[in-house]
This record gives sequence, C-alpha cells and structure tokens, in this order.
Amino acid sequence: MLTPSAPDKLPLAIVSDIACPWCFIGKARLETALANHNLTERVAITWLPYELNPEMPADGMDRTAYLDGKFGPGKRREIELRLSEAALESGVTFNWAKVTKSVNTRMAHMLVAAAATVQRGGEMTAALFKAYWQDGRDIGDLETLVAIAGEQGFDEQAARDELANDELRETIIGLEAHAQKVGVTGVPFFIVDGKLAVSGAQPPEVWTQVFAQVLAAKPHDEDD
Repeated sequence: MLTPSAPDKLPLAIVSDIACPWCFIGKARLETALANHNLTERVAITWLPYELNPEMPADGMDRTAYLDGKFGPGKRREIELRLSEAALESGVTFNWAKVTKSVNTRMAHMLVAAAATVQRGGEMTAALFKAYWQDGRDIGDLETLVAIAGEQGFDEQAARDELANDELRETIIGLEAHAQKVGVTGVPFFIVDGKLAVSGAQPPEVWTQVFAQVLAAKPHDEDD
C-alpha cells in the first residue's frame, strides 16, 4: 500500500486555471489516483493561480470567437469532442451548450485564495469548476462569484470585500508571476512534496508511479 510513513501530510501544490478544461480533467484524474491508493486524506493540496488569458477583458468574450481567434475558425467542435472523450474516462462531464463565454478568472482565483485561509480552497475550486464547465455560470462576474461563495456557506458581504481587496489581488498577480518565473508555461502543473514536478492532466497510472517514487524517498518509521 502506498502511504506516507509519517502522520504529516504529503504536500501537493496544483497550479491551475478554472477556465482550463484540462485542469478540470487533471483534477479528476488525480483524485482517482489518490482514492485508488487511499491517499486522499494523506495529501495536503494547495491550489495556486494561473491565468491562461491574463489579458482577457473583465467582461469576458464570446467563447466561439475566442476559440476561433486562438485555434482558427471552426475548431470549437473538434476541441470540445477531444475534451469530452478525455473527460469521459475521467468521470468528468462538460456542458458545452451552456459554456457560452470565455471569462477573466482573476477574481475567481481571489475567491479560492480567500477560501484557502480557512482550509477550504479545494472546495471552492471544485465549486467554481462545476459552476463554469457544467452550469455555464459567468465566474468572471462579481455577483456570480458572491453568490457561489454564499452557496458554499461563506458570508456574502465578506466575499464581496475579499473580491475588492487590492492586496489580495496583488498577491494573486505575484503568485502567477512566480509560477512563470520558475518555468510553469502551461497548466495543470503539479509540484509534489516541494520537489517533483508533474506537468499536464496525467492519467492515474502515471500518478501511481509518482507516488511510489516520492514515498519511497521518504524516511520510514521502524515499525512500518
């Protein structure tokens, strides 16, 4: 059984963007691998921000127009089919008919960071992925984000204050800049135990190898 030998949790940082469909898939694949090895409660996950489109207008833009501009005209259906096939074996579903807008995710990252201060960053990330990719909600919109925070049990006025917090905004910008400085050029990007980097939405079998490598390098208690 792959388990950390000490009670301390294994740190796992995930650099991700809510507007990245592969990040949604990568999250599901990681969770499957963790469950397969009874590691779900033995790993401490930290979500770190990354914006695939930092220049995206605050109000977002039509998703078809965005994809046409980035990948060429008429590519949306092909892209969505490929993602749906990858998502199917990962247990993830996309509701493409509802995802009509590409969004600016700066405030969404701020909301995750605020939730993380009370150890609920993972829950907020999951809620935002669902809100955007399955419910088609505009997670670049202030009122939508405040509503999502409320649905997750947070005080709506407190959430509104956090989303207007310039210091928190600068923290997010700084974290994104640091990720790029250390070589993160795409997401999802995972940093396991502060030293092993895993890039992309890797399948569970790859994670099995990663866990085995990381945990084998950890000191074991004599009674293990």
